[in-house]
Amino acid sequence: MLASLSIRDIVLIDKLDLHFSDGMSVLTGETGAGKSILLDSLSLALGGRGDAGLVRHGQDRGQVSAVFDVPMTHPLRTLLQENELEHDSDIILRRVQASDGRTRAFVNDSPVSAGLLRQIGELLVEVHGQHDDRALIDPESHRQLLDSFGGLEGDAAKVGQSAKAVRTAEKALKDHVARIEEARREADYLRSSADELSALDPRDGEENELALRRQDMMQVEKIAGDLREGYEALDGPASPIPELSSLLRRLERKVDLAPNYLTSVVEAIGGSLDQLEEARGGLEQALRDTDFDPQELEQTEERLFALRAAARKYSVQPDDLAKLRAQMEGDLSDLDAGEEKLQALESAVEAAKQTYDKLAAALSKKRQKAAKGLETAVHAELPALKLERARFIINIESDVEQRGPSGIDTVEFWAQTNPGTRPGPMFKVASGGELSRFLLALKVSLADKGSSPTLVFDEIDTGVGGAVAEAIGVRLARLANSVQVLTVTHAPQVAARANGHFLIRKDEVEKDRVATRVTEIAEGDRHEEIARMLAGSTITEEARAAAKRLMGQEELI
Repeated sequence: MLASLSIRDIVLIDKLDLHFSDGMSVLTGETGAGKSILLDSLSLALGGRGDAGLVRHGQDRGQVSAVFDVPMTHPLRTLLQENELEHDSDIILRRVQASDGRTRAFVNDSPVSAGLLRQIGELLVEVHGQHDDRALIDPESHRQLLDSFGGLEGDAAKVGQSAKAVRTAEKALKDHVARIEEARREADYLRSSADELSALDPRDGEENELALRRQDMMQVEKIAGDLREGYEALDGPASPIPELSSLLRRLERKVDLAPNYLTSVVEAIGGSLDQLEEARGGLEQALRDTDFDPQELEQTEERLFALRAAARKYSVQPDDLAKLRAQMEGDLSDLDAGEEKLQALESAVEAAKQTYDKLAAALSKKRQKAAKGLETAVHAELPALKLERARFIINIESDVEQRGPSGIDTVEFWAQTNPGTRPGPMFKVASGGELSRFLLALKVSLADKGSSPTLVFDEIDTGVGGAVAEAIGVRLARLANSVQVLTVTHAPQVAARANGHFLIRKDEVEKDRVATRVTEIAEGDRHEEIARMLAGSTITEEARAAAKRLMGQEELI
């Protein structure tokens, strides 16, 4: 239910904080006091269309916040969880309207799109008036209301799942037929290409491996000649190592004869020989490490170029050749075994349709029965609403070939407002006042089924009085036993039935400026406002007595 509504700088409202209880609350006041502003503000918080004209003159922005207390099992909490929004406490909707026309929306202090806010708002509140009877205008909602009345939501969900299964089976069949036809057109090409790729036998990542190996072998090839030449210079016939070794041995034998001259020379020659031997050993090791078969390089290049040529031919990346081969072989397999698989898919489609037809036919039969029950329930409410000569008709048209997600039925609420007139869609044949009363009869008949937690009725008693207004008040109060009801009314018979009463008025707050004020009337003072509604500007004792009688009367209608 709507627990509180806070409004800041919207039209004539500078600051307003309202707290609501469950049951039925009425909002009354003189014409032009600002009742429509309250509803526009609530609509803004629920995701309604923003308008720069809503911002109070002289202010940069206005703001509306609505706090809702809903059960933990309410579908809204699932929607909030799916959108990663806080969902374990009260639901707070907030809308900021800037004077430049821009708006911002928040749910539990997290920014959301206006579309999501509107989707959330529709789950929380229904606003109904003479020109906003959406439940009567949209035929899709008629089917939902009928299913709610008959407790058929589970059956409808099974039909929806079955319809999805039919679509899935039909798509699988359609895709398979398309693949077979495509394969038949390109059968020869597919076979030759598949054979070619099968002979090539590409592997995932093979092209990169070959490219790296080829690069390594080409680098080695460039230095292999220099390595061999260097090794030949140190280890071949022209190597200086043997001659230097012989010289070193001769000098070592004579070093004692002239140590001052030969010691340093012997050491230098010995060191040089060590370094030459180390260089020769390094060159020998390098030759062993870089040894490769030239044929391997040739084979690597041939394989690499073959992969790249195939990739160019089939307009894919080399790494995708293996996948392309599998796809072609799969297409050929589908073509070879196509008829067998085709028959299986056709059988699956037929089986899915038979299951759907059985479920949809059973649901349609239950809807017919529920329709009679709802018609009877609504008809029982019409006489007291001065629609005793009217007929409420639920028109159901079934098309077994339709196979829609909601079943085979198109459900539409019709009305015959007077005997002898042609029945037709309710929103076309009923006047605004009649629509409102039909809606009320529907809502009472549905009770807590198919309604949002909060229902707002905007002057649905306009143009009626006396017994009709009394009947409307009785039914709104009865409806409030199941859901929260907020009603904007000018009828004292309606106001007398409420358990919460808010008086809306305009006060002059400073020179040339007025503001809308809303005051909750205490239970003991409500009869004075109802007396005003009965008598007008001058409240008489007779009006006060009549107000007390209205508030104290039993429910007789």
